[in-house]
Amino acid sequence: MRKKKAECKNFPAWLTSFSDLMSLLLTFFILLYSMSSLDISKAAKFLSYFQGERAQYFKKFSIVKPIKLYTKDLAKKLGKILARTLPISGYQIVVTKQYVLLRIFNRILFKKNSLELSPEAKKALNEVVKTIKMIDGNYTIRVEGHTDIGEPKKPIEDIKDPWDLSLRRATATVRYLISKGIPQNKLVAIGYGDARPLYTWNNPILRARNSRVEIYIQIEKERKDIEKLIKEEQQKIKHKKEGVILNGTNKTKQ
Repeated sequence: MRKKKAECKNFPAWLTSFSDLMSLLLTFFILLYSMSSLDISKAAKFLSYFQGERAQYFKKFSIVKPIKLYTKDLAKKLGKILARTLPISGYQIVVTKQYVLLRIFNRILFKKNSLELSPEAKKALNEVVKTIKMIDGNYTIRVEGHTDIGEPKKPIEDIKDPWDLSLRRATATVRYLISKGIPQNKLVAIGYGDARPLYTWNNPILRARNSRVEIYIQIEKERKDIEKLIKEEQQKIKHKKEGVILNGTNKTKQ
C-alpha cells in the first residue's frame, strides 16, 4: 500500500531559529529608532523618580535649535526673479552656507563692447535689489568682474587691458546697485581680469562665458525666536546661580 503524500512540506529545523532571530533584530532596530527621538525633558523626569528625595529637583533641559542662515531661501527667490527676466543661458546661481552667488554673463549684463548695462540687466537688478532689501540681518555684497583672454575684442575708450575692463564693469554694477538704494558700506567691487577663467578649453561658446560679473551676497542672519530662547536660558542660569526661584512673575530668594 502506497503512503499518503504529505499535504505540507516539512521545513528544516534551523529555519525556525532563523525566523526568531529576524524578529529579534526587527524589535532591536525599532527600539533604536524610538530612542533616537527621545524627549530629554521627559526622560530626565522619569529618571528622577528613582532618585528618592532628589526627585522634586530634577533638571529641565531645553534644546535650542541652531542659528539658521537663510542663503537657501534667498537663492530660491533670486532664481525665480532671474528666470522671469533673463534667458536661462545668461546666468547661474550658486548657493552655500556662507553666501549666494549670482553669476551673470557679460553678453547679457552689458551692451555689446560697452560698459553700459543692458535694459534687461537693469530690469533684473531692480528685482534683485528689492529682494536684497528684504533681508532682515547683516549682509555684504562683493561684486567681481572677470574677462576672457584677449578682451576687449574691440577698443573701448579709456580701457587699457582685461583687468581694467573687469574692474570697470564691476564698478558699473556696484554704482547701479547704489543708485537703487543698496548702502555703499555693504558693497565691494573687485576686478580679476582674465586671471580666473571658468573654462580654458578652446571653445568659443564656453570661452565667452568667462566674461562675467559675479555678485556674492553674504548673509549673517539670526532668527529672532532663537535669540529670545537663548536669552531666556541665560536668564534662568543667572537666577539659579543667585539662588532665585522663578514662579510666574514672582521672585523669592531661598
